[in-house]
Amino acid sequence: MGDVLAGINSSWEFDTDSVLIRFERGIRTPKLFHVLGERRVPYEALRSAELAPGTRRGTVVLRAEPRPGADPLMEAAAGQLRETSDPYRLVLPAEHEPLAAAWVSELTSVLGPRAQEPADRHLVAAPAAPLQFKAYDGKVSFDGRAVSFRWFWTGASSAKWKAGDQSFPVGELRGVRWRSPEVVGGHLRLVRRGEEEDRERPEADQDPAAVVFGLGYGLVHESLPLAAAVLEAVRAAEPAPVLETAAAPAIRTADPVATVRPAPADIADRIRHLGELHGAGLLTDEEFSAKKAELLAEL
Repeated sequence: MGDVLAGINSSWEFDTDSVLIRFERGIRTPKLFHVLGERRVPYEALRSAELAPGTRRGTVVLRAEPRPGADPLMEAAAGQLRETSDPYRLVLPAEHEPLAAAWVSELTSVLGPRAQEPADRHLVAAPAAPLQFKAYDGKVSFDGRAVSFRWFWTGASSAKWKAGDQSFPVGELRGVRWRSPEVVGGHLRLVRRGEEEDRERPEADQDPAAVVFGLGYGLVHESLPLAAAVLEAVRAAEPAPVLETAAAPAIRTADPVATVRPAPADIADRIRHLGELHGAGLLTDEEFSAKKAELLAEL
């Protein structure tokens, strides 16, 4: 194809088998686009494309629809993104309509019957690890191999403090549930292998496998890319269950060596937090002593 469509917030460059989407970094550009930077989308990852009049006078909107399961970002978002933050939506000046229409027509002609089927693997790359963000009740980080939750004493529930900081190797996860921070009850929840689909889960603020969002916490441009990266890693581990089972002991054995040891000052700070919880009656003497011993053992 070889054409380029420059629109508001992004530009699309069409190649023979894919489209390269480059996102602008302007003041009015959604911050999610700043994080994404650019994305190459193979045509085989697309389900359809259409052209429609824009809501702003003198514009048209080109929108591509990815196949279910082809893009970990859109799979994690699960339809919760605002229209203006949709990375597959390009707003164009009306004079570009002929070129956009030609691309839609050409793409439609090359899409085969498989375009209407869910993809059997991710075809578009997620943002690369390491990634991290602050939720209301803890700090979330993903290094490509494991998701870690470190609780904040100012926001975490006593149930999470009692459970302690958490680390979930990718091989032990089955999926990710992301609920946008722009709605009530926003959170990120990890789904572990072996869990019942219909099992009743505790509320996110009580679940050690979840973090809760809030005003200024878990923002879309921070939490969604991490959720997509985790989902991509989880899906990549699924095709070879035999290797995954055989490798599990090695992963567990390597974890303590690969994990960066916390600084003594950090351990002391966390012990002080425990002392405050103990003094407030949220931890028993036995729980305080046990957790303190665990932290001291990390030194």
